[in-house]
Amino acid sequence: MEIEGKIIMKLPLQSGTSKTGNNWSKQEYVLETQEAYPKKVKFDFFGDRANQYPLEVGDTVRVSFDIESREFNGRWYTDIRGWKAEKIDPNAVQQAPAQAMPAGAPAPASPAPAGPAPTGPDAPPAQDFMDGAGNDDLPF
Repeated sequence: MEIEGKIIMKLPLQSGTSKTGNNWSKQEYVLETQEAYPKKVKFDFFGDRANQYPLEVGDTVRVSFDIESREFNGRWYTDIRGWKAEKIDPNAVQQAPAQAMPAGAPAPASPAPAGPAPTGPDAPPAQDFMDGAGNDDLPF
């Protein structure tokens, strides 16, 4: 899975030694999406990845992650474990729709407004949509 947004918080690096004697480290971040209704998402990089992706507050990033849940003492905990991060240019994302049309190209023409239906002896007969004799392919 992937998510894009701006890093709004970098939590302190956590490290220690496991019961088996292996050293571990975990770096946690909080990302805010840049949608109409922004969401805050806490994720982490564990092990070697904790130092592999040095992100800073204010960076706009695309994070690839896995969601993992585990049970401990009858309670469930969910982690969003990042496995890749790419810094992206926030201006490139916002300008992409504007660059879709070449500069100087005419704006697309809007359809003509529908006027009243023609009347008189030469006008085609009006179709009654309630009679069920339409030629559409709709199943209802």
